[in-house]
Order: sequence, then structure tokens, then C-alpha cells
Amino acid sequence: MASDRPHLTVADNGFRRFPGARELDKIAGGHPLLPVLEALPAAVYTTDAAGRITFYNQAAADLWGWRPELGKSEWCGSWRLYWPDGRPMPHDECPMAVALRENRAIHDGEAIAERPDGTRVPFLASPTPLHDATGAVIGAVNMLVDVTRRKRSEEHQKVLLAELQHRVRNTLAVIRSIARQTAEMSETVEDYAMHFDGRLDAFARVQAAVTRDPTAGVDLASLVAEELLTCAAQEGKQLNLSGPAIRLQPKAAETFGLAIHELAVNAVKYGALSSPEGHVTVVWHVEDRDGAQCLRIEWTETGVPMLSRTPRRSGFGTELLTQTVPYQLRGTSTLTFKPGGLQCTIELPAKGVLQ
Repeated sequence: MASDRPHLTVADNGFRRFPGARELDKIAGGHPLLPVLEALPAAVYTTDAAGRITFYNQAAADLWGWRPELGKSEWCGSWRLYWPDGRPMPHDECPMAVALRENRAIHDGEAIAERPDGTRVPFLASPTPLHDATGAVIGAVNMLVDVTRRKRSEEHQKVLLAELQHRVRNTLAVIRSIARQTAEMSETVEDYAMHFDGRLDAFARVQAAVTRDPTAGVDLASLVAEELLTCAAQEGKQLNLSGPAIRLQPKAAETFGLAIHELAVNAVKYGALSSPEGHVTVVWHVEDRDGAQCLRIEWTETGVPMLSRTPRRSGFGTELLTQTVPYQLRGTSTLTFKPGGLQCTIELPAKGVLQ
């Protein structure tokens, strides 16, 4: 025997229909579907044809931050409503009101609910009018989806994209600068190609370290060791590194990485790494200087035949160490050609350099 209990069906025209002409609030009060709606993790509520709220589940109350009065609160249970751009939204312009007024379903209408405690929750609303067997509107059902996490993710992506665009512009500027200065100080095309490739590789190694963990900074010991190992220096035999665990900010690492590259290339050509007897020691530590912390790095070469005089020509490396490093990192850098090898001392303020 057929039951006369109200039930939900979908007609050929796509409308959700309730057979009979019973009031939606009566259906919500006794329909077997009610326990299911109550248990749903998604916020669901219903209204009658006039827009008065007849039912809402716990998830809806949690999203709204309070419990609106059934049969009196209209259109939406939110304490206050706002458009996505932050302008106040009257309740009679909310997605539910539009769906009932225009007798059409709305998918993913966007709005912001303000709770009584002042917190705001961005959400998507999908109200659908409900009809009886004759096609008359008897109310509507709405599902609200909290999109707070999605919005935060979108904002985070915007920040990352802006940071990426900024880094790309800076990277191109550095590459142009390296190319221009290398060309100015190269005597032949072969000389230019060799030096440019080496500097570009050094810069790329820093970028790879930054990309692995953009927020962690670049490990100073790894940066120095990797640069010297590319020159075939053997740690413990021709190379000793000593210093505390220190991480450099990405921009500082770019400049410092190029500086270490120039020192390493010079050591391979003319200095400690040009003969088996040569040795490179790199030591760093952080010390107090006039009430502020300072990072001091000392590069010392030994085992190099005595130089008769300092180089007459100031090349890319010399200008980078004595001008670019102090200017960009706001520190000091000195080069001393001592008997036995080159010594370079770099002092940088910890603020703006250390991660």
C-alpha cells in the first residue's frame, strides 16, 4: 500500500517537488530526512515560501555563530552579511532571497557572514526552491560551504606569485649585471664565455638552495663548501671550514655566493688551489660590534709562492669584493696579498644578512 508520508522527488523539469501541499515547516519537523540533514557536516537550512527559516542543522549554527529563531528569522541565519568586496549585503539580497524571488536555483553564490562576536566567514551558498506537486513554491533549501581555508590558500598563492615575480625581476637584473661587467672586463670572447658560465653557475647554485626551502635561508657552510668543491678542492686536505651554523637571507646569499666563487676561481688560477701545497681556510663567527651583531668571515690562503706585488688590474672579482659586497650588504671587505697567499676579510651586519 502506498504511503501518504511526504517525500522528496525530482520532476522531469529539474525542480525538487514535495507531493501534496503540506507546509515545509511541518515536513521539516517530521520528515525522516531530518536526522540525515542534522548529521551532515555541511551547513543546511530550509525556509518557507516567504523566506522564514524553518530548519537548520548544527553545522549551520556553527557557521553563523548563533541560533536564529525559527519562523521569524528571514532568508539567512547570518548575524550580518557582506558582499565579497566587503560592502554590507541586505538580507533580502542574499542568495536565498534571490532564489525565492526569482524562483531559480543559484549555484555557489558568494557572500561573507559576520558572527555576533565579529568574526567573518566567507561562504558559498547554493539555494534551491522547493515546489509542491502543482509547481507552486513552498520554500527552499540551502547549503552553505565555508571557504575560509580556500580564501587563505588563494591569498597565500597571491603572495607567493608576487614574491616569484619579484625574484624573477631581481634574478634577471643580476644576470644582466653579471653579463655586462664580465663583458667589460674580458679581453676575448672565449674569456667572456668561460667567466660568464662560471658566474652564472655559481648564481644558479644559490637559487637552487633558495628554492629548496624559500623560508629557511641558505646555509653558509654548504654554500662555501659547494663552491670550493666545484673547484676540486678536497676538504681536509686543501680546504678547512670552521664556524657555527648560520643561514643567510636569500638576497645576501646571492651576493656572498658570487664573492666566494670569485675567491675560489682566483685560488685555482693564481692562489692556493693552483698547487698541491696550497691550502684554503674559511672561518666565520658572529660577534658584537658597537651594540650590534656582526658576521665576520675570513678567507685565508697559504702555501702560495710570495707575490712580488698586488695585481695591477682590478677585475670583476676585485670590484665585487671591494665595492659590490660592501654596498649591497652594508658591510666591509678587505683584500690583502700577504706572503704565502691572499687573505680576504668580510664583515657584515647580522641584520639584513642572517636569516
